[in-house]
Amino acid sequence: MVVDQKGSFRDSVATISKEGKRNFINPKRPKGRLYNLRTYFSIFYLIVFFSLPFIKVNDEPLFMLNVLERKFIIFGMIFWPQDFFIFGIAMLTFVVFVILFTVVFGRIFCGWACPQTIFMEMVFRKIEYWLDGDAAKQKQLKSMPWNGEKIRKRVVKFLVFFLLSFIIANFFLAYLISMDKLIADIKDPAANIGTLVSLLIFTSIFFFVYWWFREQACIVVCPYGRLQGVLLDKNSIVVAYDYKRGEPREKFRKESEEDNNETHHVGDCIDCFACVRVCPTGIDIRNGTQMECVNCTACSDACDAIMEGVQKPKGLVRYASDNSISNGVQLKFTRRIKAYSIVLTLLLGLLTFLLFSRNDLDVRLMRTTGMTYTSLPDGRISNLYNLKLANKTHKDIPIELKLENLPGEITQVGSSSLVVKKEDYSAIQFFVKLNRSDVKSWKTEIRVGLYTNGKKIKTVSARFIGPEIYN
Repeated sequence: MVVDQKGSFRDSVATISKEGKRNFINPKRPKGRLYNLRTYFSIFYLIVFFSLPFIKVNDEPLFMLNVLERKFIIFGMIFWPQDFFIFGIAMLTFVVFVILFTVVFGRIFCGWACPQTIFMEMVFRKIEYWLDGDAAKQKQLKSMPWNGEKIRKRVVKFLVFFLLSFIIANFFLAYLISMDKLIADIKDPAANIGTLVSLLIFTSIFFFVYWWFREQACIVVCPYGRLQGVLLDKNSIVVAYDYKRGEPREKFRKESEEDNNETHHVGDCIDCFACVRVCPTGIDIRNGTQMECVNCTACSDACDAIMEGVQKPKGLVRYASDNSISNGVQLKFTRRIKAYSIVLTLLLGLLTFLLFSRNDLDVRLMRTTGMTYTSLPDGRISNLYNLKLANKTHKDIPIELKLENLPGEITQVGSSSLVVKKEDYSAIQFFVKLNRSDVKSWKTEIRVGLYTNGKKIKTVSARFIGPEIYN
C-alpha cells in the first residue's frame, strides 16, 4: 500500500476501475531528452533483434534456442543436453546479476531494455499515436459512436497491429528453429503444419498482448515488479519524486508583490499532473516507488518540461535513491551489494571455467546391458560395448578407437569407419577382445582412446566382464 504526501492511501491500481473492470490507459505522447535516448536505444535494439537470425557462423545461426531438438547455439557455441549443468550455472548467474542490478539501479531494465516495453512503447504505441492521435484524440475516438471514421481507424489499426504481430512471431520462431528452416517451412506450409500452427499461436499471443493486454503484462504477469519489493532498499536508484523540494504542492500562479510578502513555504510541484498523464501504467510517481512503475522516465521528461516553463530547476522527478532525496546521501557500497558482488564474481568465474573447459566431443561408453562375456574359439574373451558420441562443433570428426592399457582388439559392429557428423549424435557398438591371460578378475578396467587424424582427443574407461577366477 502506498501513501502520498497528502496522506491519502492508494489501495488500488490505475488499470482497474472501482467496479473491478479493466481501465484502459491512454497516456499522453512523451517527449524529452530521456525519451529520445530511449528511442535511439530501441532502434539499436530492434536492429539487433531483426538482424540476429540472419547472422551465421559456419553455416549455423549465431543464436538459436531449439527446445524441441534440445539444441542451443549461443554466439556460435553449440550446447546439448549434456551441457545442461552449464545452463543451470548460467541461469543462477543471471538471477544473481538481476538481483544485484536491481538492488543498485532498480528497474532500469524494464524501462530501457525489456522486449515488452520496447515493442509496446516504441513500436505499437508510436503507431497508435500516428493512427489515432494523442491521448485526447484517442479518448475522443473511444467515446465516438461507431461511424465510418471510427470503423475505418479501427480496421486499419487492427490490420497494422496484426501484421506487426505476425512479423514478430516469425522472428521469434526463427530464434527457436533457425531462419533457414523457417523460410523452408513457409515455402511448403502443407508439409509443415506444425510451423504454421506455431506461427498462428505466437501471432495471436503477441496481438492479444499489444492490442488489449498491454501494461497488464508488466503489472499482472511479470513477477519482476513484485520482486522489487524485496530487492530495493533506500539506496537503490529509481525514478523518484523529490518530495522535499516539491512539497507542499500548490497550483502555479505568477508572482506578484503580495506573493513576495507571503511567508508560507511552497514547494516546486505545481500539481499539474503532467507526470501522471504520460505514465503508461497510470500511476502518480509522487506517491513513491510503486509496483507498476517500470522506470520508463516519461514522468521525468514531462516534469522537466513543466519546470522549464515555470522557470524552476529541472530534476524534480529524476533518477535518485530515497537516501539521496531525504538525507542527501550518495550511493554506498553496502554489505548487501558487496555480498551479491562476491557471489556474482564467483559464479562468473565458475561459468567461464566451465565454458572454456567444455569438450567439443561428448563421449559416453557403456557395456551392453544384459550380456556378460563371450568365449571365442581362439580362446579369447569378448565384451560388447555401446559408444555414444555428441559432436558440438561445426565440422565432422573422424574417430579411431584404440585400447590403451591392455593388448587386445576392437572390432566395430557394422562399418569399420566412424565419423561423427557436425552438430550431431552418433551411437555405435563394438566388441573388445582380450586374451584370457590378461583378464585377471571378474571385472577388469579397460581404457579406450579416441583418436582423430592420429591425435588423441579423449580417453574413456569401462569394465570388462570375464569368468570369475578362484584362487
